[in-house]
Amino acid sequence: MPTITPEDARTLARAALVAHGCDAANADAVADTIARAERDGAASHGLFRLPGYVASLKSGKVNGASRPKITNRAPAVLHVDGDGGYAPVAHQALAGPLAAAAKTEGLALAAVTNTHHFSALWAEVELLSERGVAAIACVSFKPALPPAGGTTPLYGTNPIAFAWPRPGRDPVVFDQASSVMARGEVMIAARDGHALPPGAGIGPDGQPSTDPAEVLRGALLPFGGYKGASLAMMVELLAGPLIGENLSLEAAETDPADGGPPRGGEFILTIDPDSARGSTDWAQHAEKLFEAIASQEGARLPGQGRAARRARIAEQGIDIAEDRLQELRALAEG
Repeated sequence: MPTITPEDARTLARAALVAHGCDAANADAVADTIARAERDGAASHGLFRLPGYVASLKSGKVNGASRPKITNRAPAVLHVDGDGGYAPVAHQALAGPLAAAAKTEGLALAAVTNTHHFSALWAEVELLSERGVAAIACVSFKPALPPAGGTTPLYGTNPIAFAWPRPGRDPVVFDQASSVMARGEVMIAARDGHALPPGAGIGPDGQPSTDPAEVLRGALLPFGGYKGASLAMMVELLAGPLIGENLSLEAAETDPADGGPPRGGEFILTIDPDSARGSTDWAQHAEKLFEAIASQEGARLPGQGRAARRARIAEQGIDIAEDRLQELRALAEG
């Protein structure tokens, strides 16, 4: 099987995006997000997403020349109008002002609207933690999960991400869907002919299924039963009505189903630890917890698996099937 580097992934993605309607600034932001996902072994959010990005450009749904606009709704509330573009462009414009607002006010909220989010959430919270703030982000999608006790999709997979800064070290980051599995992982399983683990989803008849194609026609299940469903509902409210954007059901009603992401919003909360604690002792105090976790055999901090994959890929490259590589090259050639 051929291998490519994360930089190769970035080059392929950028060429494909430019060939289908992105300007340089938008292509660079999205290609960087794709390359970072491939670098960290997150295949379901890397080059796998490129055909969907291109489809949304070709349909005219997404503005490939977007210029996000940031305004203050309150001293600690930033509103970002994404100008109909992809979310990574908004994230790059937002990271500095949002972290600065948190440092000034103690905490700051970003209401990101009029964007199309198609990536993992860890990218933006990691970007913020590198600026010394803790960050929480969540985003909805199109219906994929039923409410507690139901069988009809209503909520998106509705991921939640969190990043904790560690001065001089990699931040602690987790990013997890409200569903048992991310929808992208189910799509890859369907593409590659792999069965899903029991309990991941149900078919259109409402019965449990391990067939990814059936689950994609039916519904993914929330992790932890009603507990995951409650978190998915919370995300719907934070990333929808609270900031003035679509619920997942509304996103589905207005989306042309071109294979790319619907228009939606993102809720991001940042906290300055120095302000919250009143000193810089928070970092040392947190390390006590991290050391206790690491002391247990088999335990690891969130994000350590990603860091290990990052190191392995840097040495060995990214495995990619020849036919997929040719498809991606064809996209890059327009």
